[in-house]
Amino acid sequence: MKIKEFRELTTEELNKKIDEAKDELFKLRFRLATGQLDNTMPIQEVRRRIARLKTIIRERELGLKRA
Repeated sequence: MKIKEFRELTTEELNKKIDEAKDELFKLRFRLATGQLDNTMPIQEVRRRIARLKTIIRERELGLKRA
C-alpha cells in the first residue's frame, strides 16, 4: 500500500495493520533463524511499514495535517 492509502484508513484499521505487520515480522524472523529465509529484504520492508503506520498514528495524536 502507498502512504496515501494508509492515511485514508481509520486509526483502528491502522492499529490492525500494525498487528498484522508485527505478526508477519515475527514469522520472517523465525524463518531467518531457522535458515529458511535467503533474502532478508522483506524484514526491512515490514519494519519500515510498521514505522510508517506508527508515524501516521502519532501525527493524528498531535493533530498534524499532512498532504
